[in-house]
This record gives sequence, C-alpha cells and structure tokens, in this order.
Amino acid sequence: MSAAPTPTDLADLAESIATEAAALAARRRADGVEVADRKSSIADVVTAADQEVEDLIRARIAAARPDDAFFGEETGASTGSTGLTWVVDPIDGTVNYLYGSPAYAVSIGVVRGEADPARWEPVAGIVIAPATGDVFRAVAGEPATLNGTRLRVSEPGSLAETLVATGFGYTVDRRKEQVAVLAGLLGDVRDIRRGGSAALDCCAVGAGTVDAYYERGINPWDMAAGSIVAVCAGAVSRTWEAGGTRSFLFAAPAIAEQLEALVRRAEAEVLTD
Repeated sequence: MSAAPTPTDLADLAESIATEAAALAARRRADGVEVADRKSSIADVVTAADQEVEDLIRARIAAARPDDAFFGEETGASTGSTGLTWVVDPIDGTVNYLYGSPAYAVSIGVVRGEADPARWEPVAGIVIAPATGDVFRAVAGEPATLNGTRLRVSEPGSLAETLVATGFGYTVDRRKEQVAVLAGLLGDVRDIRRGGSAALDCCAVGAGTVDAYYERGINPWDMAAGSIVAVCAGAVSRTWEAGGTRSFLFAAPAIAEQLEALVRRAEAEVLTD
C-alpha cells in the first residue's frame, strides 16, 4: 500500500498540472478567443478555452489521484473517498482573457473536506498567470512563494494608507450594491484597485502589491488557491454573512480589524438580509 501524499507532493502535482494548463490557455489566447456561453448575465461569459482547460486539468487529476473529489467552475463536482478535494478555476478572469488583458490565471487548490471555504482545511494552492509566467505556490503551514521567492504581506501604517483590491459580481443588482458599499470605503482608504481576477487579487495581498482584498459573493473556485497563498504569506482571512451571501476579506494584519469593521459598516448601510 503506497504512502499517503504529503502536502508538498500535492503542491508539486498541482503545479505540474497548472503549468500544462497555463500553456494551453496561453495558446488558445494566441489563437483568438470567442464567447462559448453565458451564465448569470451577459457579462458572465465562458469561452471554449475555459472548458478545454478544465477538461485537461480534470483528466490529469483523475489519472494521478482517481479517488480524490473534484470541484470545478465549468464541470461541477465529483465525490471522492480520500477526504481531499481539488477546487479548480481553469481561467480566473475570463473577461480579461477575452479582451487580451494579462490579468487572468489558472487556479488549483487542494483542500481537506468539502468544497466550502467555511468547512475545508487548506492543503496546497497553485496560481499561475500564463501571460507573465508568474507561479504563486503555497503549502499550508509553510511560507508562500512567487517564482520560488518567499512572499510577505505588507505593513501599512494606517487604514488611510491602505490600498484595497475588490471585485464586482455579474448581475446588475449585485454590482449596484457593491458600488454603493465601495463608496462607503473610499474616504477612509488610500485607493481602490479592480483587477478582475480573485485568484490574482488574493496573491497580490500575499505579495504586498495591495494591502487587502475584499469581495462579496465570490465562489469557492475563485479563491481556493489564492486564499492559501495569501494566508501562507501572513494575511488575515475573514468571512461573514452579508446580504444573503458571504463576504471575504484577506488583509495585512496591521489593518485587518479596522478594514473589516469599515466594510461591515458599509454593507450594513446598503444591504438587507
């Protein structure tokens, strides 16, 4: 009977698969991208490349770890018997990908338990940005890295010196609510960034290129791998219920408590449960 894989073994496998998937995504981007489908709204698009890249990732995981569970954005869930779940976003930042922006990523997270951030135990995460070749890697309990170099979160001196990343949903009502919440923050923080990829926003917190990232209503596949990178780089992770769904915050410890209170207050003024 073979020994159980270590978290490092799983990270190695995830990185190998993500590297192949990133190369495929980049090739398809170079070939030209067209919308294959729409989901929640006209802005919520799926390309043929999203589907093809997830098919590749799922096949590679199944070949190497056939008894593990899988949860992907495009192909859904399958159960397993090992207690491990692979949570996958084949192309996070699909609209960026469609338009030729480099801010998109292949995201593969490995967690213990079900595919629910409130219940899972992080194991390993890999986020690769195909356009730049950057590889973010994290193994739970160890330092996160970018291209092999250790990451550390920033140390902003105050909330007024905090650069905050966020994102918006795809439905009109959700967007209007998120903009109204954002308006309640702008006077208290340094500035706002909107990158369009939750995975890369989480990694940016870990890298210290932003001080925090928050968003309401992101999906497990959006943040599984990136959240592991952020936390392993020293970020504080927070989640709470707001407006019938969850808000997530990943932030430098120096301002996490203040920023959480600010976001919660802004949400309370805008949202009704």
